[in-house]
Amino acid sequence: MPRAKSIGGEAPVRKKLNVRKGDTVVVLSGKHRGRKGKVIRVDVEGRRVVVEGVNVAKKHLKPRGKVLQGGIVDQEMPIPRDKVMLVCPRCNKPARVSRTRLEDGRLARTCHRCGEIVDR
Repeated sequence: MPRAKSIGGEAPVRKKLNVRKGDTVVVLSGKHRGRKGKVIRVDVEGRRVVVEGVNVAKKHLKPRGKVLQGGIVDQEMPIPRDKVMLVCPRCNKPARVSRTRLEDGRLARTCHRCGEIVDR
């Protein structure tokens, strides 16, 4: 697992992820290039995201008593965060994300293309 580098004995510096759970993203590279999907889960430590309908693998489940039936199920597997880009809800195109400070002092993600605030 990659560790964050510390600078001169200070606390480790972690780079923030531009993608959050529930965002719509597009896959930039790999066999699912160009596919759009919703982010299901974000792993900040491993810098990976799980996108709905992307990188689907077959998982073989063993029956567990009467509750869980066995069989083969489709399961979305994580992909690196660097392979996805946020889709702006206003211009509906993949765009880089910048951070701007709002009037109340909070930081908000904004579309670098059109300037729309992406955060809900």
